[in-house]
Amino acid sequence: MLDYQLDYLDRELLQELGLNAKIPFTQLAEKLRISNSLVHQRVNKLKDAGILGDAVFKLDPEKLGYSTSAYVLIMLSHGKKGVEELMNALKEIPEIVECANIAGRYDLMVKIYARDNAHLRDILYDRIDKLDGVEGTNTIISFEVAFSRGLSPMAALKKEK
Repeated sequence: MLDYQLDYLDRELLQELGLNAKIPFTQLAEKLRISNSLVHQRVNKLKDAGILGDAVFKLDPEKLGYSTSAYVLIMLSHGKKGVEELMNALKEIPEIVECANIAGRYDLMVKIYARDNAHLRDILYDRIDKLDGVEGTNTIISFEVAFSRGLSPMAALKKEK
């Protein structure tokens, strides 16, 4: 539930920033037909509310030499006991770009970028499998990403009935 009540202008700002996080505020103000200072005020409020985070550049793993992408499901030996410690240990492996605490047979899911299959094998066998509490893994190799997107402000802000 949001503490901050979003209005039409907030939704418009989020929509535009979702399309281009680098758009100059002056251009955004002109596009939405509002003042530059109002854009600054609203963006700051959205940041303070935690709705907007920092804008970052997306790196292309393949162009950086990481041609293998995989999702690894991790089963802990003691259920959810020690999951926080394991997540912290996984955070130290730079090839892991995402880690999720999940429900079901497995306890964690990580996304890994590796240079090739041999590099992925080394990450799995030499680093992940050797961590305390890891009972087993299941690896799913991703051939391609059909699309990747952030949550649409319009979809995210629909009222529950």
